Formats: sequence, structure tokens, C-alpha cells
Amino acid sequence: MNSLLADVLSLFQQPAALRELGMIGVLLVTAALFARGVRGQIKGNAAASGMRQLAFPLLGVLLLSIMRFVAHHNAWPLHFVAVAVQLLWAMAGIRMAVFAVQHAFPKALWVRSFGRNIAALVWCGVALDLVGILPEMIAWLDGFVIPLGKSHITLWGVFQGVASVFGSLIVALWLGGVIEARLMQASGLDSSVQVVLSRVAKALLILVSILVGVELVGLDLTALSVFSGALGVGLGLGMQKIASNYVSGFIILLDRSIKIGNLIQVGNERGEVLNITTRYTVLRALTGAHFIVPNEVLVGSVVQNDSFVDPKTRVAVQVQVAYGTDVERVLPILEEIGRKPERVRQEPAPQAYLVSFDESGMTLELGVWIADPGSGTLGLRSDLNRAVLQRFREEGIEIPFPQREVRMLNPA
Repeated sequence: MNSLLADVLSLFQQPAALRELGMIGVLLVTAALFARGVRGQIKGNAAASGMRQLAFPLLGVLLLSIMRFVAHHNAWPLHFVAVAVQLLWAMAGIRMAVFAVQHAFPKALWVRSFGRNIAALVWCGVALDLVGILPEMIAWLDGFVIPLGKSHITLWGVFQGVASVFGSLIVALWLGGVIEARLMQASGLDSSVQVVLSRVAKALLILVSILVGVELVGLDLTALSVFSGALGVGLGLGMQKIASNYVSGFIILLDRSIKIGNLIQVGNERGEVLNITTRYTVLRALTGAHFIVPNEVLVGSVVQNDSFVDPKTRVAVQVQVAYGTDVERVLPILEEIGRKPERVRQEPAPQAYLVSFDESGMTLELGVWIADPGSGTLGLRSDLNRAVLQRFREEGIEIPFPQREVRMLNPA
């Protein structure tokens, strides 16, 4: 360690080494200026953003490689160019890792500190390698052998496996995000098909990345067959409902019977479909409340979808009139009232009916059609009822109410 430090100090006292450092500084400044211009020219999607991140380190590696080529053919001694190239490659790796994580987890709060942690870890590894400590640490970790069934792995192999699995997962999630963005921009695909394809692609990429990472560790993948059999039994017994919800979610997304934005009613829950995941569907009621409905319920029960084929919906209000009222006079009045609200469609035209003969009077119904059921029907019903009440008072039409006659027998 002391001899290495002494060698470095002696190099700084040589004019050739100082000239080399100065040349490296000039080339790095040149690379930074060129990178700024390149970043201004590169515009576009996530892939273009990644290229902007790599502009400086790649240009620096290119210029230093040219310097190394010229020095080699002119027999110039070089001491620091290899170290600078190594540091630039480390910078490129750090920026790619941070970029991939940011696009894989765009809403995660821990991503902000991820870049600093990865940068510190990589720079520490490069520093240990430069001073000659890293090979000794690797040899020490490689000496610990961990028996795992028929396989034997070392502690250094475990670290390599964790790093490879983590790196492959990050790359898989990044590629999944890119594929999802491309699918969402495809105008020829339905939104449900886009969601299904993006999620299947992410699942396959994650599975492949895990298998590749485990293979790099040196584990025998055939030993996982027992685990996969036990997992299948667990899915069949303890996770039956969860598996059913996931299968139902893919069925809903593929058959497109329910789409985002539809107004549906399942059981007592009625609302607009906000999101369809592989396990549940989120509904937003007209009151603002959100309902989480398992996909198994949507597949296994009758669902009223007001937006499936035609958004036109019929809204009806009922009112009673006394038995002495002229029904033929009242029905046209109700139809006239139904044509006034702006939300009411004139085709089909509002219609009034005599529904039933009840205890207190005759029940009439006014039915109108609207094209925006997502805006709710309570306000329209209120407007119609208020208009009916006001018009009946002007026309002298009686709205009956229950009456009871009490007779006193044998009064005391």
C-alpha cells in the first residue's frame, strides 16, 4: 500500500505524467462540450433520454481511446488513461442503472436515493480495484463454500448472483416499460388488449430475468421442480380465490365486455370503471366513493353495463293522481314536461303511461331517454319531479296521499 502511494507520488513528479493528465483534462472538457451539443439535438422518447445520459462518458471513452491509439503507435508512455477510461465506463454503468430504475419505478420515492447509493458503491469498487484491494477481497469471499444440495456455491458467487438477478430485473422492468409505452401508443389496438399484452410482456421478462440470474449463480434449476410442484398445490388449495381473480382479470381484459370508462352495476355497487387490474376492478360511484370489486365477481355474476353497446339510458319518475282525475288530459302534460330538460333526448320521445291502480290513487310514469348516464340521474329526477309538482298545482291536478278514517266504537 505504501509502495503504491509512493509510486503514484513519483509519477506526479514526472513531466510526461503531468502532460498526460493535462491532455486527459482537455479531452474530457472537449467531450463535455460535445455532449452538451449532442444532448440538445437528441429529443424524443425514453430511449432518446437514455442516450442523452450516456453522451458524456461515451464521448470521453472515444476520445481517450484515440489518444491511447496515437500514444501506442508513437511509443509514448501512458499511466492514467486506462484509469480514466475505467472511471468513464463506471459512470456510464451508473447512469444506465439509475435511468433504468427511474423508468421501472417512476412513482417510487426510494429511486431518488438509489442513484447516489449505486454511484457510491461503484466508485468504491473502482477505488478498491485501483489500489489492489479488490482482488484480495474477491479471493477471500471465493474461499467460503456454501453447500446447497448437489451444488456448491461460494460467498462471492452469492454476491454475483444477487447482483445479476437485481440487474436483470431492472433491465426487464425497463424493457417492460418501453414495451408498454409503445403498446399504449398503438392506435390499432383496443385499450384492454394493450393492458393485457403489456402485463404479459412484463411477467415474461421478469421470469426470464430471474432464471438468467439464478443460472449465473451456478444453481441447478432442475432442483426447483419440487418447489414448483409444491407451489402448484398451494395455488390449488390455499390460493384458489386469488388465482381465480387473476384468471378472471385476464378474461375481462381479453373479451372487452367491461372497459375503462364504462358505467356498470354489479350487485348493489354502481359506478364508472376507473381501472382494471389482473386481480380487481376499481369503480367510482356517483357519490365519489370508490369500490374495489374482485374480478371473480364480475365474471361470475350478472353485470349491468350501461355503456356496453349504446350509452342511451331510460330514466323514469312516477306520480299518483286522484281517481277522479282525467288521465287522458294528464298524460300529454307529463310528456310535455319531459321534453323540457336539456339532457333529455327527443328521439325516442318522452312517453307517459298509466302504470297501476293503487290504494290511494292511480300511478302514472314518465319515461325519458338520456345519452350521458355517467353524469348521474338524481338531478334529472329532481328536476322532473319539481316540474310535475309545479304544473299539477297550476292545472289543479290533485296528488293524493294516504288517508285513514278512525271510528270510535262504544265510546265511554
